[in-house]
Amino acid sequence: NDMIRSMLDMYDATGELPIWPLASGETGTMIGYHAVSVIADAYVKGIRDYDADKALEAMMRSSDINAKGSDYYVAQGFIPSNVKRESVSCTLEYAYDDWAIARMARAMGRTDVAERYEARARNYANVFDGSTRFFRGRRADGGWTEPFEEFTAGRDYTEATPWQYRFFVPHDVNGMVQLFGGREEFVSALDRLFTLESPDEDMGLCDITGIKGQYAHGNEPSHHMAYLYNWTDSPWKGQERLDYIMREFYTNAPDGIIGNEDCGQMSAWYVMSALGLYQVAPGIPVYTLGRPMVDRAIIHAQHAPFEIEVKDNSPANMYVKRVLLNGKELDAPFISHEEIARGGKLVFEMSDTH
Repeated sequence: NDMIRSMLDMYDATGELPIWPLASGETGTMIGYHAVSVIADAYVKGIRDYDADKALEAMMRSSDINAKGSDYYVAQGFIPSNVKRESVSCTLEYAYDDWAIARMARAMGRTDVAERYEARARNYANVFDGSTRFFRGRRADGGWTEPFEEFTAGRDYTEATPWQYRFFVPHDVNGMVQLFGGREEFVSALDRLFTLESPDEDMGLCDITGIKGQYAHGNEPSHHMAYLYNWTDSPWKGQERLDYIMREFYTNAPDGIIGNEDCGQMSAWYVMSALGLYQVAPGIPVYTLGRPMVDRAIIHAQHAPFEIEVKDNSPANMYVKRVLLNGKELDAPFISHEEIARGGKLVFEMSDTH
């Protein structure tokens, strides 16, 4: 609540929600208008001690005036690559943020706003090239940017190659799966993400670190991708990837983080993942389950303590055999925020086979 009220104070001062404030001013660094993600996620989780109508107004205004191409995005449904740099990354992140605005508007009963922003949230499909199955830059005339270099960071992406934004639709994973042609093709693409070696070790940018195949853990656009296997028939593959990332990319040493800490995200990813929980899309108050590293933890949740216990946990037992919530086996690798907030016990039973 305090954080959101501070964001609204910044809105009063500048006419826009903060993007990346530092010390006494706004830097304008990075992309998207992700304050809307924080506010929408809080609202759908019942955190509402602020002026929600003012917050929604600020979210909508911020979505239309972002300096990195909002005007083109609103008018055309994508940002032309020959007009603006980072056009693909901005289009994808704007689509997610628009969806977050729609989520809050619908929860507030503002159906007119929700429908408008739900339509905008589908703009991610406007930069998906079905022939390559990558999100690619499009010129103002609608043609694709050429040449397409999948292993190199270029002007169409933010601190990333096309691979590291290939799966950036956290708010509509099922829609993204359909763009790839279904679950089988989607799993194949995820497998290649984690196994495909680059022809050249230099991807063109120092920010791209923590490499496994084309996955780059050292920068945030990739952080949800191992969890996407939970939307397929192969969640065990995600558990393998998570085990590798936590064991190989984090050490108990001064240089124990594989990339740019960026205000705490590298550490936050580890803390959540070590608990076995991760929220792929803030705005959906649901966590998906992974491969926990802790044997036991207690979360002092909103209404009562929530305990996590991991049985038969060891380096060899990286696979989740089953999960029980308050003694009842879960039939899918998801748990709601409300189930955590009201307290209880989550038990992971681990195995060395999937």
